[in-house]
Amino acid sequence: MPDHAAADGLRFAVLGPVLAWRDGAELDLGTPLQRSILAMLLLREGHAVTPDEMIDGVWGEDAPPRALGALRTYVSRLRTVLEPDRSPRTPPRLLTSVGRGYALRLDPARFDLAVFERECAAAESDRRTGRAGEAARRLRGALRLWSGEPLAGAVGPYAEHQRDRLAERRMSAVETLIELDLELGRHAEIVSELVALAAEHPLRERLRAQLMLAYYRCGRQAEALSVFTETRQALVEELGIEPGAELADLHRRILAADLSLAPAPPPVRLSPPDVHDDAATAETGPAIEMPRPAQLPAAVSDFTGRTGLVQRLLALLRGEGAGEGVPVAAMSGIGGVGKTTLAVHVAHLAEDLFPDGQLYADLRGYGAEPTAPETALVAFLRALGIPMDVIPDGLAERSALFRSLLAERRMLVLLDNARDAEQVEHLLPGSAGCAAIITSRGKLADLPAARLVDLDVMEPEEALSLLAAVAGPERVAAERAAAMDVVAACGFLPLAVRIVAARLASRPSWTVASLVPRLADERRRLDEMKIGNLAVSATFALGYGQLDARQARAFRLLSLPAGSGISVFAAAAVLDLTPAEAEDVIESLVDASLLEAPAPGRYRFHDLLKLFARRQAEDAEEPAARALALRRLLGFYLASAGAAHRLAYEGSAIADNLTDLGVRGHSFSSADEAVAWLSAEAEDMFGAVAQACESGGDLLAAADLLLALEPLLESGTNQREFEHRTSTLLTATHRAGERRGELRCRYVLGRVLFGANRLAEAEAHFLAARTLGEETGDHIVLGETCNALAVVAGRRRRHTEALEWFDRATAVHRETGNPAGEALASCYSARDHLGLGRPDDAIAAAERGLAVFSEIGSGAGMARARYHLGNVLSHVGRLNEAVVHHAECLAFFRASNQRVWEQRVCYRLAATFIAAGRFAEAARHAEQALTVSREITHPYGEAQSLAALGKALAGLGQTGRGREALVKALDIFTRLGSPEADDIRALLREQVET
Repeated sequence: MPDHAAADGLRFAVLGPVLAWRDGAELDLGTPLQRSILAMLLLREGHAVTPDEMIDGVWGEDAPPRALGALRTYVSRLRTVLEPDRSPRTPPRLLTSVGRGYALRLDPARFDLAVFERECAAAESDRRTGRAGEAARRLRGALRLWSGEPLAGAVGPYAEHQRDRLAERRMSAVETLIELDLELGRHAEIVSELVALAAEHPLRERLRAQLMLAYYRCGRQAEALSVFTETRQALVEELGIEPGAELADLHRRILAADLSLAPAPPPVRLSPPDVHDDAATAETGPAIEMPRPAQLPAAVSDFTGRTGLVQRLLALLRGEGAGEGVPVAAMSGIGGVGKTTLAVHVAHLAEDLFPDGQLYADLRGYGAEPTAPETALVAFLRALGIPMDVIPDGLAERSALFRSLLAERRMLVLLDNARDAEQVEHLLPGSAGCAAIITSRGKLADLPAARLVDLDVMEPEEALSLLAAVAGPERVAAERAAAMDVVAACGFLPLAVRIVAARLASRPSWTVASLVPRLADERRRLDEMKIGNLAVSATFALGYGQLDARQARAFRLLSLPAGSGISVFAAAAVLDLTPAEAEDVIESLVDASLLEAPAPGRYRFHDLLKLFARRQAEDAEEPAARALALRRLLGFYLASAGAAHRLAYEGSAIADNLTDLGVRGHSFSSADEAVAWLSAEAEDMFGAVAQACESGGDLLAAADLLLALEPLLESGTNQREFEHRTSTLLTATHRAGERRGELRCRYVLGRVLFGANRLAEAEAHFLAARTLGEETGDHIVLGETCNALAVVAGRRRRHTEALEWFDRATAVHRETGNPAGEALASCYSARDHLGLGRPDDAIAAAERGLAVFSEIGSGAGMARARYHLGNVLSHVGRLNEAVVHHAECLAFFRASNQRVWEQRVCYRLAATFIAAGRFAEAARHAEQALTVSREITHPYGEAQSLAALGKALAGLGQTGRGREALVKALDIFTRLGSPEADDIRALLREQVET
């Protein structure tokens, strides 16, 4: 097992359980879901991962409604674990935000998988230069990094997929090491290990061949031949195929007692010494014991969670990192998040640090009559033994006397429920031996020297533990799934969880599951969260009551959009303000902890606070005002997405044919910026579509918004959301008789289904869209639809029909004066000309499209044209020209994050290099295509890439690995019902016959 504990700094491991260490001490990475998110970030090697990718990868089809909120909580917790000493005001250095996504920046030398890959690469280099012994030593060391099943403890589809990939990578390294050992004459030493491995992997032909060779070199010819018989039987019975050429050839050579199979003499192997480091520790001096006041409220007996934060606060109170000043922790957060409970808990834990006592004051900052600092000082001075008749009158004099009394003491001051910095600044001690904890809903950013602590909601497991502590552990353990639904409905807010748990505890006949439907209704949820004098709504009302009219209006209206968050520009549209005016009022709500700012220019509500704000909007805003706010938001998104579409698809007429709701949208300086904005705002725009669908108003505008989001389909993300929202809106437009809206929905849905290789469904929607386009006279979308029908027919190898559809598309585009549409149809038709054996026509079609796109200056169009031209040139043997065109369009697609196209081009480059006999380059591009297709969950692309990889590996002489890749490609193509399955099946038969 690898010794991570001997290393300094931060280290990560996925070659076994998902673990992390700091200076040799293992870190608490939290729940399996949280570990899964960390694993996903680690495996992406510093590249950004979007929230949608994380949700799909961690939860898959079972993602809960509040998965995004839970994801952000997990990321926040991981940041705390990885950088415990980071100030909330300091941006994270390790787990950073990139757009709407996240990336983990780390030194590859501190990640076991990166070290493993580095050592494997070094071993391959040693092997190529004839240093087989050194290569074997490196590989053996690399394999010692493994400590069990990879990604153990991580859950979800992404972890399962990567677990298989990593296990395959390990087995490949094991097979290479065995091959080296066989070269070095160690057959007798490894035969027992080979027997176990071959039994564990009965269909791995390379491993079986190695076992046969080891047996043969040990003089056990009969057993070697028996391995071949067993392997052949397993392959025929389970896969219906014969052994590959490599295994069959070895069988023949063993039968012939081929002298070239004789072993080589073993070399001498040297091992480097181990290095160990020592660490030193420091101690602090003892505290002085003195009489003390003890004003702290009683700590709750069922305090749960917050372990890392408790330790950080205790470290701050001990003066760690506070310099020479007074340690002051200023905790902020929404009402009900547990600020007072945490502060009191930490204060009790720190009693030994402050032997002269603790002072406490509830400043009632959000009540009707906040406590004046003069009044609080009187209470403190009396507790310190000062008679009432000698306490000075003025605030400054009382504060000076207070600080003088504390100057020679070690005391803790807890100031609870403060309104602002002005209320507390005179209540703070002045000597370094003392410390203070402040709780406030507002962020006391203007309080000098205070360490700001923004308290978030609980982790899901922490909330579950709190529910169990109050309601009873047996009840929660018996209905764990329902209990998780309950705490999720509470938004993991401690006050809400405690209230719901108390209701359960007081009603023994209730089950946990009986609460789930009560809390599922958003309109009733807040009403369910009250018991006795405790109510979540009452807590929120205290903060809301402190707002001025401008803030209160913004608080209400910003709760109306369905998205989980909102940008400052979108918020300006909702509020009908300029962006600067909107930012000013929104930031004041953030300061009051009524909104959160997860990233610069991005804002969101806590789930329960959003329900409260919507209730206030329903009470205070007219229905027409609420509808108008959402219409302005839809108009902003539509105008912005239209501008993005115009830049992403230069020359396309789609953006000029969208509904105008009279709202100004976002402007962009480049296509890359536009597509990045679409990706960042996608979730919120899908939410706007959903709300328009529910209200039944602006259905055409909503459909136009989905159409304008078309560039996102090229990135391979949001596929599930696209399908769900478009299907729902399609039903609504059809029911309402909104024919142009239905046309757009069917076109977009067809594109989504085509991307998933669900060709029959896609074609059905495109055909219906064609009919609608002709009926409504919407020739812009009609032309795109005819083009799409041609592409589907071509994919299904109906090339003559495809060219007929391209001719119809061209005629429509020509009628509407759309040269970009004509050029696109011309480019795409090249494949079908090839399919009909007309290469000259194919080249002419692709070159014609490239010329038009070059003339109108469409970067996206030129990239697609170069892709198709490269395909044709590769087919006719003009390989160098094909590589040039593909390299140019690949650079464009990567820069603009068009990952579907990136996969396609990498696959085509692999095919071209195979044709040129440059198999190493082909394998490299095939692996790149495979990685992209798996990251965007593109099965058809994955099968394509595996097929190319199999051919490239065969060309490199790695027939066993190549055959395995082809078998995997065959399985995927067969499941998809793709005609390529017959091609792969024939290729596998051909390999066996040769």
